[in-house]
Amino acid sequence: MLNKQAVPVLLVEDNPDHAELTMKTLSRGKLLNRVYWVKDGEAALQFLYHEGIYADGADAPRPGLVLLDIRLPKVDGIEILRRVKQDPKLNSIPVVMLTTSDRGEEVTESYRLGANSYITKPVRFAEFIEKIETVELYWLLTNTLPGQEGGAVSSQQSAFSR
Repeated sequence: MLNKQAVPVLLVEDNPDHAELTMKTLSRGKLLNRVYWVKDGEAALQFLYHEGIYADGADAPRPGLVLLDIRLPKVDGIEILRRVKQDPKLNSIPVVMLTTSDRGEEVTESYRLGANSYITKPVRFAEFIEKIETVELYWLLTNTLPGQEGGAVSSQQSAFSR
């Protein structure tokens, strides 16, 4: 059995329907991860850097995982990814691009900038839920995230402990 510590997840998504479905799917998995949702790129940067409405830091813990859309109002996801991966204080946070775009140049640019994964959101409801469940299974249950090393079971150990 995996002994994973709950990690905060930052969901950066401007589509309320996609955000709600993502959060509901993640909460169905019964993991204790708290999902923080911001609706645009500027709010994501304020959350990560404790600025603006997140200046006191109380409502903006350091996320253990960022689920990041590309096409966002104010600041796009590619720019957020660039800033996170260039910042020594943030660059160890895994960033999963979760977007409707499957344009080759965006996939290539995301990986070039340090994205840890690139997942295209399917149009069909059931397929969307399945992809989010897969993200949860790997990134929040199987994979060991920064800060989990002490009490977590690594993915290699968990494969043999069944």
